[in-house]
Order: sequence, then C-alpha cells, then structure tokens
Amino acid sequence: MSLWKQSVEIARVDLLVESRLGDSLKIILPFAIIALMIFSLAFGSDLISIGNAGPGVFWTIAILFGMQIALRAAALETEPRRDLTALLGLDPAARFLGRSLSASLLLGGFMSVLFAAMLLLFNPVLPTGWLWPVATSLVLSTIGLAMLSTLAGEVTVGLRNRTSLASLIVAPLVIPIVVGASQVREAMDRSSGILIWILLLTTTDLVLLVAGVGLSRPLEEASR
Repeated sequence: MSLWKQSVEIARVDLLVESRLGDSLKIILPFAIIALMIFSLAFGSDLISIGNAGPGVFWTIAILFGMQIALRAAALETEPRRDLTALLGLDPAARFLGRSLSASLLLGGFMSVLFAAMLLLFNPVLPTGWLWPVATSLVLSTIGLAMLSTLAGEVTVGLRNRTSLASLIVAPLVIPIVVGASQVREAMDRSSGILIWILLLTTTDLVLLVAGVGLSRPLEEASR
C-alpha cells in the first residue's frame, strides 16, 4: 500500500472515530461560539469597537479551541493501537500525514462555522474582495495548525499529562500562523500587498510538513 493510501486510511479511521464520539461538534464548537458571544457582549454597545475587534477575537478563539480539536486524535491513541499500527507495517510518515489530514478537515469545518458566527456576532467591516484572500489564509492556517498539533502529539507520546504538554508546545510555535493569517486582512485594509503573509503561511506549512515527515520514524522508535 502506498504512502498516500496509508495516510488516507488513517485519516478515514480518525474521522470515523470522531463521527461516533462527536466531541468536536457537540462540545468544543458550542463552547467556542459561546466564547465569541461573551467577547461581543464584553465590548458593550460600541458597534465600531465590536466590529474592529471581531477578526482578532476570531483568531484567538480559533487557535485556542482549534488546537484541542487537532490534538484529540493524538490524545485518543493508546499504546495497543500504536503497537497494532507497527505490526501492520504502516509507515510512521503515513500516520503523521493521515492525522494531519483528518485534523485539517475537522479544523476546516470548525473554523468555517466559527468564522460565520463571528460575522454574525461582530459584523466587521470587511474590505472589498476579501473572500478569496481570507479563505486562502484560513486554509493555510488550518493545515499549519493541524500539522503542528499532530507533531506536538507525536513528540509527547508516552509522557504524563500528554495533552497539556502538547498544548504548551503548540502555543508559542503557532505565532507565525497567527501573524500571517491575521495580517492578511490588515494588509487588505491598508490596501497593501498580502503576498508576503501568504508566503509566510505557505513556508510555515512546508517547514512543518518536512519536519513531521522527517521526524516521524525517529519519534516512532523513541516511543517504543
């Protein structure tokens, strides 16, 4: 079985598990929307301040709650399941790619709903032609956060308080993603180029991809 087919199969299994548990849609997403509502109420009746703060609040909540979605697959992986994966001869790189793929799909749905909720609650003034640049930044940041969280989950395999430690790893390393994604809209407001920020997001994703694939086998051996 090719690396791509192995990755797709791992992603399919992860999505099947998530569809049965449903924590992302039933717990994490509602809490994220409630957090958006609380922030919108905290600004009082100043509609201008509420609108200006909307995108920033969105990215704050999206990253904080989104990393929990991305880390779920790694947190649910048990030692017997890792042993079974090794016995089946699956490539460790396929596990990283499959986990990143499933996390990207879950995060994509989560961020899409959260972004729609932000538009409804904050009603920000968006620049003309915002759809494709913002959509591109959302896609690139989603993929980056998924790979970063998956890599953090692999690094913390076998450690006590694994989920908390993985979150601490993700939090500082996610800064390039947050900066790149948030600056896309800011650049459009200033009528300046967004290419540099798209390149920042793309470069970050490529670095995480190379690091995840390259470190997958050493991390697999270290966890045994």
